[in-house]
Amino acid sequence: MFLKALLLTGLATTAAATLGTIASQDVNSRWYRKLKKPSIQPPAAVFPVVWTALYGDIAVTSAAVLSAARKRDERPAGRQRSVEIQDADQLVESPHPARGYRRALLLNLTLNAAWSWCFFKLHNLPLSLGVATALAASSTDLARRAGRVKPALGWALAPYAVWCTFATVLTGRIQAKNR
Repeated sequence: MFLKALLLTGLATTAAATLGTIASQDVNSRWYRKLKKPSIQPPAAVFPVVWTALYGDIAVTSAAVLSAARKRDERPAGRQRSVEIQDADQLVESPHPARGYRRALLLNLTLNAAWSWCFFKLHNLPLSLGVATALAASSTDLARRAGRVKPALGWALAPYAVWCTFATVLTGRIQAKNR
């Protein structure tokens, strides 16, 4: 079950990484070189290293989440223990945590790839900031959902959420410096 999930999450993250890489080839463009960058901008060599590690983390952790959630889905009724908060005061049973996680993962990977296209291809800093903000929220939600299945899995995705939040701050500062 885990290996099948890993194949699927690996393909999905590879697709997002490939689409993002295609768009990011303009990192040496005149437009990008002319952008004023903030002091928090990491060296260019950091990005491929960090993203490769994060994509691996997303694929492996998501496979573990989907595998564990599917096992919960297969339990006899009444033995499922996945809980989802719909309202701050109300806890409701979520009968299929794997389905919700899959949708959240696909949305997240779509936002992930979209940022590169908005930034490097469209050169649209306000749109890039909006996508980065949505990606940070989506990554945090993904870690939260993983943590609902198993707390350690939520912690495993925490670096991704932190990096996406940093990327949002960085995008915001680039936009502010280049108005």
